[in-house]
Amino acid sequence: MIWCTLIIGILLPWSLAHPGFFTSIGQMTDLIHTEKDLVTSLKDYIKAEEDKLEQIKRWAEKLDQLTSTATKDPEGFVGHPVNAFKLMKRLNTEWSELENLILKDMSDGFISNLTIQRQYFPNDEDQVGAAKALLRLQDTYNLDTDTISKGNLPGVKHKSFLTAEDCFELGKVAYTEADYYHTELWMDQALRQLNEGEISTIDKVSVLDYLSYAVYQQGDLDKALLLTKKLLELDPEHQRANGNLKYFEYIMAKEKDVNKSASDEQSDQQTSLKKKGIAVDYLPERQKYEMLCRGEGIKMTPRRQKKLFCRYHDGNRNPKFILAPAKQEDEWDKPRIIRFHDIISDAEIEIVKDLAKPRLSRATVHDPETGKLTTAQYRVSKSAWLSGYENPVVSRINMRIQDLTGLDVSTAEELQVANYGVGGQYEPHFDFARKDEPDAFKELGTGNRIATWLFYMSDVSAGGATVFPEVGASVWPKKGTAVFWYNLFASGEGDYSTRHAACPVLVGNKWVSNKWLHERGQEFRRPCTLSELE
Repeated sequence: MIWCTLIIGILLPWSLAHPGFFTSIGQMTDLIHTEKDLVTSLKDYIKAEEDKLEQIKRWAEKLDQLTSTATKDPEGFVGHPVNAFKLMKRLNTEWSELENLILKDMSDGFISNLTIQRQYFPNDEDQVGAAKALLRLQDTYNLDTDTISKGNLPGVKHKSFLTAEDCFELGKVAYTEADYYHTELWMDQALRQLNEGEISTIDKVSVLDYLSYAVYQQGDLDKALLLTKKLLELDPEHQRANGNLKYFEYIMAKEKDVNKSASDEQSDQQTSLKKKGIAVDYLPERQKYEMLCRGEGIKMTPRRQKKLFCRYHDGNRNPKFILAPAKQEDEWDKPRIIRFHDIISDAEIEIVKDLAKPRLSRATVHDPETGKLTTAQYRVSKSAWLSGYENPVVSRINMRIQDLTGLDVSTAEELQVANYGVGGQYEPHFDFARKDEPDAFKELGTGNRIATWLFYMSDVSAGGATVFPEVGASVWPKKGTAVFWYNLFASGEGDYSTRHAACPVLVGNKWVSNKWLHERGQEFRRPCTLSELE
């Protein structure tokens, strides 16, 4: 029953230092071990309670036999001096011992352990974040609620199901965000599972209450009225439903009275309830981005495809790569995106991950208004920065990038390691600073980000592609490979076709590391051209 507090100390400091479990699958794995240890502690508590009950049961059986015999001839029984002594002893001493045994709280150890660990548990933000991730995956990969609920996702190793209560909770999260589109989908799924006979802690009345209102908010008054009537069949005294019923009937009667030739003002009033579909998106290329994430809408033509090649690259006769040249593959032509195969070993990947894990914190973005780093919903991951002097492996990786690109890494940013969380993503963005962000990298004093080098340090079962919406390109993660592209033309002007995104991870665990190389130090390595777009 003794809980090993040492294990707690080892497993959980990352959690305390870096809240936001849902943004990193790597850190969420620690919770699995934590929960396993809690289950072990719980089983120890159950065993202790069972042992206690077994002792009480044996005592009760012994006294049952004894009192059955004694009550048949009480005088004769206590007439025996030994029986008389033992009766005095039992009532004076042994019953008190039994009382103490019954009053003994066997849960102290478990409750103490649980209390210690609870401070490291995920919080409401994590639960809501994970729920929003499921909604995001649903939209990005065109998944219906039944597919997600039954766990029928591509590449899954451990199939899992959503209960009606789980679906209800997802609907509530959407409702809280005034996202009535997803509220309707998930409340409808919860209702469907309840109608199929699933035993649940939630009831149809609660589901119908949310569902009818979500449908009404989307403008489907007929369906809202129908659902409200179903609710009242189950609970005729439901106060809110009775009020809604009267209101819906009033609105419908009013609409029927409106003549088709009514004034524009009346027409606007009539259609003011129509709010079907998802709200207007802040991301203009959302549709293209999500299509590319699904592997659709890729714009590579056969004619252009023929001009893409694989080759061996020796880094311009670099001694390190003459005998063992790097494997290069053209992923895209404009912008030119090159993939290097077998460019980082599994051993190096594990060292980089081990160095990064204790430092992982919520990934940030530059706020163009304040110029400061801040977290954002469109970037769901955790990251850490590794310097070359910390470990020879990091230094070796940095030099490998320099040797293969021909660019000076002394002015580059540190190696950034990122681990994506539930539905982890980074929506379309530029790596370089645009003209309206002149001070983005002013503190570094190394100019703009001239190029990006991106290592894929894990395979991803489903999703997680790097996509370029402007040109219709998708690059899929493959462990041990890296992709490289220039963000700036040789003239120093930004290449807007490099706008890219990290698609949500549907199934799996995505680890990447990237190196942003800057302009300073490249003056003679990549000379400026006279043409602005070269």
